[in-house]
Amino acid sequence: MINDNIPGPSSENSQSVEEHLRVIPSELEIIMQDFERRNTELEKKIEQMEEEKMNLRLDMDVQKLEADKLRKGKNKAEEELDSLKTDYKKLRLSMRTAELGKTSEQWREEIREERNKLGRWERKFQEVQARSKALEKSLSESQKEKGELKDRVVELEGSLRQHRS
Repeated sequence: MINDNIPGPSSENSQSVEEHLRVIPSELEIIMQDFERRNTELEKKIEQMEEEKMNLRLDMDVQKLEADKLRKGKNKAEEELDSLKTDYKKLRLSMRTAELGKTSEQWREEIREERNKLGRWERKFQEVQARSKALEKSLSESQKEKGELKDRVVELEGSLRQHRS
């Protein structure tokens, strides 16, 4: 039985059956085209991912350089801080040596000590002054007594002369 729906070779249609079959894609050809299309898409994705990977590596390199730069800056800042601390300690020491760098509490203590010394010297001065007055009084009394004794000696010598004569 012949199917009339399938066109057969006719004189009008000069295409051969093989040519006709070539025009209609087979299932295998469709799968291959899908595979190639999918493969092309995947290749593009791989290319994009490789490009992204390269960009990430570049970013990572830039970040490493920035981190190194920051680390070097931090180290330099720490060295400068240490140097400043050393200079500060030297300055404080030289100020202490020159007695310019005393704290207000240290100044108050020194003033208190000087006032105490002043008080002791004032007391000693008053004691010496009192002794001096006492000695002056004693000297005055001794001189008065000496005068009285001289007068008495003269009187006694006079009495003795009278008595002998």
